[in-house]
Amino acid sequence: MFTLEIVRQPKPVAAIRAAIFDFDGTLSLIREGWQQVMIPLFIEVLNETPHHESHEEIERCVRDFVDVLTGKQTIYQCIQLADEVKKRGKVPMDPIEYKNEYHRRLNLRIKGRLEELRNGGTPSKHIVPGSYDILNMLRNHGIVIYLASGTDEVFVKEEAGLLRVTELCNGGIYGAKDDYKTFSKAMVIQQIIKEHNLQGSELIGFGDGYVEIENVHDIGGFAVGVATNESERQGVDTWKRDRLIGAGADWIIPDYSDINKIEKQLF
Repeated sequence: MFTLEIVRQPKPVAAIRAAIFDFDGTLSLIREGWQQVMIPLFIEVLNETPHHESHEEIERCVRDFVDVLTGKQTIYQCIQLADEVKKRGKVPMDPIEYKNEYHRRLNLRIKGRLEELRNGGTPSKHIVPGSYDILNMLRNHGIVIYLASGTDEVFVKEEAGLLRVTELCNGGIYGAKDDYKTFSKAMVIQQIIKEHNLQGSELIGFGDGYVEIENVHDIGGFAVGVATNESERQGVDTWKRDRLIGAGADWIIPDYSDINKIEKQLF
C-alpha cells in the first residue's frame, strides 16, 4: 500500500530544478540484501581479534557503523572496520582487502540477478516500483536528474544500464572511485549547485540511506526518504523510516507506485 508521509513540507517546492537519486535501494534492487553480506563478514573479522567483546556487542557495534555510513562509498565502512580491528588489539588488513572480500561474497549473492538481466531478462523485479514513472515525471517538468552512489562507478553504470535508467538520468551517473577522496555525494551536490547556479531549495534528493538524506537536508534541499521494504518490494521498512527521519527527511515514501499523488504534492 502506498503512503506518503509528510514530515515537513518545504516551501516553495515548485521551484525545484534538479534532482539527485541514490541508486541501491532507491532505484535498484539488484543488491538487495547487501547488509546480510557485509554485517556477518565484519562480525566475523572482529570476532577474530584478541580483545573482542561478546558476539551481541560486536554485532551492535557493526550494525551501528554500517548504518551511519550507508550511502558513503563502501571503502569508508571498510576503513571503520580496520579501525575497530585495531582497537581490539590486532593489526588490520588494508581496508581495500576487506572491500574486495565483501565484493566477492556479495557477487555470489547477486550473480544470478545480473546474469538474468545480462541475458535480456525484464528489470521490473529488480527495481523499486514506479522508478521509471518518477524519473519520467521529473524530466517532463524540466528537472535535470543525477544519480550518485557509494557503489563503485563501474558497477553502478553497468547496473543502471541493465535496469534501463541510464538515459533517464540526463545529468550524469556518479559512483565511487579508486581514489575515494575524489568522490562523495556531497561533492556531487555542490557540483550540481554550481553548474546550475541553484539555491539549495531548488534541489530535490531521493535516498534510502542516512548520508544522502543528510547531505540534501544540510544544504536546504527537499529530502525524500525512500523507505522501501526491499525484500517484499512493497510497504515501508520501519527501521529505514526512523533512520531517514533522523537524517532530516522531509517526506517518507515506500516507493514511487502512486506517481499521480507524488506529482500532485510536488507540483
